Amino acid sequence: MGSKQALILQERIERCILLVRGQKVMLDSDLAALYGVETRVLKQAVRRNIKRFPADFMFELTKGENRPLRSQNVTLKRGQHSKYLPFAFTEQGVAMLSSVLKSERAIEVNIEIMRAFVRLRQILASHAALARKLEELEKKYDTKFRVVFEAIRQLMEPPQSKRRHIGFQK
Repeated sequence: MGSKQALILQERIERCILLVRGQKVMLDSDLAALYGVETRVLKQAVRRNIKRFPADFMFELTKGENRPLRSQNVTLKRGQHSKYLPFAFTEQGVAMLSSVLKSERAIEVNIEIMRAFVRLRQILASHAALARKLEELEKKYDTKFRVVFEAIRQLMEPPQSKRRHIGFQK
């Protein structure tokens, strides 16, 4: 895989990693698209090997968890979305998929997914380390640099979504 293709794939993978139930997961439909198989084929392979996927590797979303994900797609095409609830795979579940789906593409994509999860962990760890250092400095120089510390904290916060919500709000 070329470096440009790998970079595009990495960006695509990172967009597919969601936070559900406090865990970083990827949905079955996103994984199927990355692996180049239909979602039903991926789910069949998982069901045939269900012992390989305990609850900490994979879980099925509830209707409440799935509703916001479906509502993000404003124009639904007929037959595009499954009537079944999606599976969410943790990092370990994605790794286990490589033993179930054995194509060359599955192997390559799996490697890139593992790299994306590692990068996410590194980013989160560096963010936590930066917050600790900032706290230490703030204690040391408390009142003199209060404005500077507050500005840095604002920069560290995740960006607010600039998307406008479309449709009815409850």
